[in-house]
Amino acid sequence: MTQSPEPAQFDAPPRAEAARMIEAMLFASAEPLGTAEMARRLPEGTDLAGAIEDLRALYQGRGIELCRVGEAWAFRTAPDLGHLLERHTVETRKLSRAATETLAIIAYHQPCTRAEIEEIRGVSVSRGTIDQLVEMGWVRLGRRKMTPGRPVTFVVTEAFLDHFGLSSARDLPGLRELRAAGLLENRPPPQAGGQEDEGEAQDSLFGD
Repeated sequence: MTQSPEPAQFDAPPRAEAARMIEAMLFASAEPLGTAEMARRLPEGTDLAGAIEDLRALYQGRGIELCRVGEAWAFRTAPDLGHLLERHTVETRKLSRAATETLAIIAYHQPCTRAEIEEIRGVSVSRGTIDQLVEMGWVRLGRRKMTPGRPVTFVVTEAFLDHFGLSSARDLPGLRELRAAGLLENRPPPQAGGQEDEGEAQDSLFGD
């Protein structure tokens, strides 16, 4: 007598149940979760994309929203309620002008090499400036460029996008918005070949 095959240990859940599972994972996670990580934890065959969209619709217009952060997802305070939490989210880290400009160049021109950063700024970039941005978790190494010497490139991280409430680098404000907010100075560019000033401090990018 032949035995019938054993049923799968975990059947693909209905979308509503999958949305509950994703909701639980996101609430328990201290960092945004990527779809690959969520798929690894969910039963095989789960309609992950559909469940995420259902969950996103469920939280639309509420005090917290499901937001995309690069290739990951996280619950975040609704933008119009952010002022209620301002006293709890004071950013104490300061960046030098050199670090601020370097970060902005990487964000708007990624992936870019150190030489390209220096060409745009008009001054050399010290190793310490980029190291600081990497240590903060806002910049990481990208792919090497297919040019002589195969220089490494730099790109912004999901932590950078999450900190500034951006879904992707395409959501960065334009020059007009930056000037209107007083975040771009009307000062002449530094002289080519000069050295960067590490001592001049200013608040972190975009005023946080």
